[in-house]
Amino acid sequence: MSNTVLIADDAEFMRMMLRDILEDMDCEVVSEAGTGQDAFENYKEKKPDLVLLDISMPVMDGLEALERIIAFDPSARVVMITALGQKEQVLSCIKAGARDFIIKPFDQERVTDSLEHLMSAVCT
Repeated sequence: MSNTVLIADDAEFMRMMLRDILEDMDCEVVSEAGTGQDAFENYKEKKPDLVLLDISMPVMDGLEALERIIAFDPSARVVMITALGQKEQVLSCIKAGARDFIIKPFDQERVTDSLEHLMSAVCT
């Protein structure tokens, strides 16, 4: 059985790149979101095993979406997506409950290592 994942990033190209990596890992992408608000709503509806959540998004940023997801489900596994130079935001997200972070542009090996660790290697 594959693990379910929600990808939230305002850039469709980034979501596509992550979807390809996840599908190579035999994970099932059950939902995609382009805003933090959509990410939170999709999380409540789908309850995926893992969320990949961009920090910088319209309507509601990733930190606020993360805080709402964790308030709704304290056991949620969320990995933040960040660009270089967002150290303070990353630290705030880790303090708010994010389990890890990955940096754009994506290094497939780093993404895979992070997700395998979080999923206890079930995706592979």
